[in-house]
Amino acid sequence: MNATQSLTARTGNLFHRYANPGRFLRMGAKLQPWLTWPALALSVAGIVWGLFFSPADWQQGDSVRIMYVHVPTAWLASSGYMGLAVCSLLSLVWRHPLADLAAVEIGPVGASITAVCLATGSLWGKPMWGTWWVWDARLTSVLVLFFLYLGHIALIRAFDEPQRGYRAAAILGLAGAVDLPIIKFSVQWWNTLHQPDSITVTGAPTMSTSMLWPLGLTTLGFTLGFAAIVLARLRASVMESRVRTILAANRGRQSAAAAPQPDRATP
Repeated sequence: MNATQSLTARTGNLFHRYANPGRFLRMGAKLQPWLTWPALALSVAGIVWGLFFSPADWQQGDSVRIMYVHVPTAWLASSGYMGLAVCSLLSLVWRHPLADLAAVEIGPVGASITAVCLATGSLWGKPMWGTWWVWDARLTSVLVLFFLYLGHIALIRAFDEPQRGYRAAAILGLAGAVDLPIIKFSVQWWNTLHQPDSITVTGAPTMSTSMLWPLGLTTLGFTLGFAAIVLARLRASVMESRVRTILAANRGRQSAAAAPQPDRATP
């Protein structure tokens, strides 16, 4: 076994430690409140601060307040699909059973958050650009991301045999990840109407701290909320799968018990 195969095997063993449904459900039950309640508190605090107490922008006026919802949803649209791509990798390489279930549950949440991103972007674009929609590179690539989410949702449920759907959707999930760098760097690669990112890793923020703090709270709250929703859906999916397995086993035992027994020859 070469070094790459050895590393893959060790990584797979680490991931599969959490493939046990009982262990995952116990861990998820402990983690759920630590995601849900901070998500609610931070989201409410950030939105109230941003909508009612932060200053208006000197150019955009009060319309800038849309960013306290738009920016976090834009971040989560891409981050959610990155999580979907990671689940696809775990499914294809290590056949992780929870990765397939997680991909099923991330899809609808990611599609919903991307739809909110597109809607708030249109609301923000109308007063700024004078139109609800332009075929701007950033907007178009996010629209493509939305359709990738919808395609994944449809494909993973398109087969009578679930494993075939998981595999096909995982391939789409990995292939669609190429759209993520396009979304990120579209404003640098092309001349677009969309403004450049105000917050970058390499540079200082281009907005005042009175706007940055509520935006940070909202972004963190939305991120924790996204994780909480996906975790709750995944826990429900695992419990549903366990119930189906138990019911199928019971039906099998009942069928075996009801089947006529062959006559035994007398000595």
